[in-house]
Amino acid sequence: MGNRSSAIGIRVIIALVIAAFSLIKYFTTSSVNPVTGQKQHVGVTPQQEIALGLQAAPQMEQQYGGEASSDTQGTALVQSVGQEIVQKSDASKSPYQYQYHLLADPKTVNAFALPGGQIFITEALLNKLKTRGQLVGVLGHETGHVIARHSAQQLAQQTLTQGLTGAAVMASYDPNNPNSRNSAAVVTAIGSLVNLKYSRNDESEADKWGVKLMSEAGYDPRAMLGVMQILEAESQGGHTPEFLQTHPNPENRLGKIKQNIAELYPNGVPAGMKP
Repeated sequence: MGNRSSAIGIRVIIALVIAAFSLIKYFTTSSVNPVTGQKQHVGVTPQQEIALGLQAAPQMEQQYGGEASSDTQGTALVQSVGQEIVQKSDASKSPYQYQYHLLADPKTVNAFALPGGQIFITEALLNKLKTRGQLVGVLGHETGHVIARHSAQQLAQQTLTQGLTGAAVMASYDPNNPNSRNSAAVVTAIGSLVNLKYSRNDESEADKWGVKLMSEAGYDPRAMLGVMQILEAESQGGHTPEFLQTHPNPENRLGKIKQNIAELYPNGVPAGMKP
């Protein structure tokens, strides 16, 4: 009995050390975002983000058609719109090297951003869009992820969550008690939910950035509402687009996007903005 109590005590001490180390590392590693002005807990530099994005880009291409699109007109459009966003908005103030890619996937409706400025959209999603402004909205949203350093934040949050989860499992798991496995599983599930919450917050912030960036580029931000309606229609067809598996439901986002537009233009969207 004494040996068992001693073993439990040692596990608890080790768990506390792991938890303390994870928390100290997370909260003492921070930097100020040069564009947003926010203090963020991130463990990588912008240069490391750029390197990570470049290293991951070929693997992401393999998942979506295996190569860049052969549609030269579509590729030129995506690159032109992307650079227009960067040159005419606050994205130009960030230290990243933005590159916009059209992927040769005619079936998967998706767009995503890698850290450091590598941004992708599939042929399937591009072909669903009806106006240049809608493309500006999609690419502006993904550019917002890069500006806000969401990938770097997620890396830091995952590292913290893994450390705390490991500490909790160490403290709660007793190899002599099979029932303790359940508590360890619950802790792991909670860690996953925490990361899911952050992901949804990131998407909401990226929507807000999308509205801001497209407005700065001279486009009517209400085009974002059209994008959400297209995605909603896709989901009602019996097939959930890949985009909706990594982004919140467009129906839930419509209200927030309208609110973002109203905050940006309290007297109404000015006339003459590009559709």
